[in-house]
Amino acid sequence: MESSNPANVAGNTYDKYTTTNPVERRMMAGFFDALDAALDGLHPDRVLEVGAGEGRVTERLVERFPDADVVGLDLPDGDLADEWATLDVPMFFGDVTRLPFAANSVDLVVGLEVLEHVPGPAAALAEIARVCRHTAVLSVPREPIWRAGNVARGRYVRELGNTPGHVNHWSARRFERFVAERFDVVDVHRPLPWTMVRATPSAAA
Repeated sequence: MESSNPANVAGNTYDKYTTTNPVERRMMAGFFDALDAALDGLHPDRVLEVGAGEGRVTERLVERFPDADVVGLDLPDGDLADEWATLDVPMFFGDVTRLPFAANSVDLVVGLEVLEHVPGPAAALAEIARVCRHTAVLSVPREPIWRAGNVARGRYVRELGNTPGHVNHWSARRFERFVAERFDVVDVHRPLPWTMVRATPSAAA
């Protein structure tokens, strides 16, 4: 998605969640299997997805937790507003570094493929930790595997495989350490080529 907000770097316009490419579909199947595993056993009353994009994952969260209050958030964007108009899910514009929620007010915060786009990821993680009461599930691409895969598919070759809008790059271990700055890491999933972390707020953060 493109954003008119100069303070943040938006993601690319490629919607991987609805791809018809067979290789990418297999990758996304692994991604959603990991997400299901990360959400296993949770029974949240209030769920927030940050960096919700077109709302594909938000809809899955509504299906997964039908009795929960589920909302999605992303940066202001006209195209997203049009997409959201077709959804039966509460979606609103906002900034992950300044979340409009009280401390400890959200049972489950989900942030998939968003932190790599945020110029201030530490501030975003701090905000997620501030509002999170019980569990956070966060994922980012695993570099340089992500970039190598882009080049192999002929995507962003001039950028050496770097997806437009990716301003942060983590290996699996570095991302785990990053999340551990504010959370206690409970579980880690590595669906190629991503790292997905389930974590709980750290009392020491």
